[in-house]
Amino acid sequence: MPTVSEYPSGTGPSPRDATESNVIEHGGHAEWPAQVRSALRKLGPGLVTGASDDDPSGIATYSQVGAQFGYGMLWTMLVSYPLMGAIQEICARVGRVTGSGIAANLRKCYPVWLLYLVVALMLVANVFNLGADIGAMGAAAQLLIPGRTWLYVLLFGVASLLLQMFVPYSSYIKYLKWLTLSLFAYVAAAFYVQLSWRQVLHATIFPHLTWSTEYLTGLVAVLGTTISPYLFFWQASQEVEEVKNHHGEKALRRAPRQATIQLGRIRWDTYFGMALSNLVAFFIILTTAATLHAHGETQVGTAAQAARALAPLAGHWAAGLFACGIIGTGMLAIPVLAGSAAYAVGEACKWRTSLENKPEQAPGFYLTIALATLVGVFFNFWHVDPVRALFWAAVLNGVIAAPMMAVIVHLATNRKVMGKFAIPLYLRVVGWIATLAMFAVSVGVFLARK
Repeated sequence: MPTVSEYPSGTGPSPRDATESNVIEHGGHAEWPAQVRSALRKLGPGLVTGASDDDPSGIATYSQVGAQFGYGMLWTMLVSYPLMGAIQEICARVGRVTGSGIAANLRKCYPVWLLYLVVALMLVANVFNLGADIGAMGAAAQLLIPGRTWLYVLLFGVASLLLQMFVPYSSYIKYLKWLTLSLFAYVAAAFYVQLSWRQVLHATIFPHLTWSTEYLTGLVAVLGTTISPYLFFWQASQEVEEVKNHHGEKALRRAPRQATIQLGRIRWDTYFGMALSNLVAFFIILTTAATLHAHGETQVGTAAQAARALAPLAGHWAAGLFACGIIGTGMLAIPVLAGSAAYAVGEACKWRTSLENKPEQAPGFYLTIALATLVGVFFNFWHVDPVRALFWAAVLNGVIAAPMMAVIVHLATNRKVMGKFAIPLYLRVVGWIATLAMFAVSVGVFLARK
């Protein structure tokens, strides 16, 4: 994680920010509990973004590659962390500096065809991912209460839509996020199975690449579910919401004195959230490799099969624990998927956009949320295998992410957009490395098929 930031000369914290800063740095004599509380208060958009990244699509993808390739893709989490952290920090900076989301900045400063192309690509990926997530939640619910999958799909889709329409996201997110703690069962399960930690460490540090369609497709899926387009739009828009909802805070181009504190908060929040996301992903791959792959189960085709990875820890409760993880992360991620689509469309069309508004205050925004969610629900009536749909949603995200990342990195270096807050050199370098890596693995899949 970077420790040094580049701020324009003459900038500093606002009085409000300085007060908050004193909690941490009161002459170097602040008590440790106060430091912890202050650090936790700084967690916001980045933490939620990281939590929603381990959505049902992510769980299914990590389970599939763990079962199929064993320890062969553990190294991806070590590589993806700095790349993911950098691109999310870039997106957060765009929102905080300009006070506008990514689509709004594209509309103001770039050709209209580029705006529509980016928004259209993101919509396709989001709706497909949304549908796959809802389908997986329905399949997971069957592990708890036998019934028809289509009924659970409808229930989860309608429940999520009603929550988004009539309850502010900030109100129910603090309850839903506790369900995602069940994902840490994968961390605990890794210590209940026999494995060679020396072999695990070697596989993590030294990548073993295979030039095959299956391996490269799995690699695209892993990177696509880790570095997902919907997260770009979401985190930028949530930084805009932070400006709107906190009295005295403004876009940094209008209030440069707030830069030191706010950019520091963004960095801590983002890299902490992405670290938790990658840690969980690492252990899902590890646990499924040590259980399913080790016993010859190299294809994960059902929710029940994926749940067996937790059996060494939870025994007969494995299915319930797995279902809680899928349903919890799904309920957390659906508003992010539908909301990021609505932010992009709303900003492109100059609509009012906020999950804190009521539907009558932002009708176009909520109509987009409703349509995206309902299309995702009805996607499941085409009898698509939910687990395979999750995997291919991740592949689609991986292919679409690369051109979007190129646009975003260029946007964040454009002084017409960012002014003197254009991203520093380390973010430019890592941002372009991440973009080129996504391009390379996407092209590699098509080349390997020939």
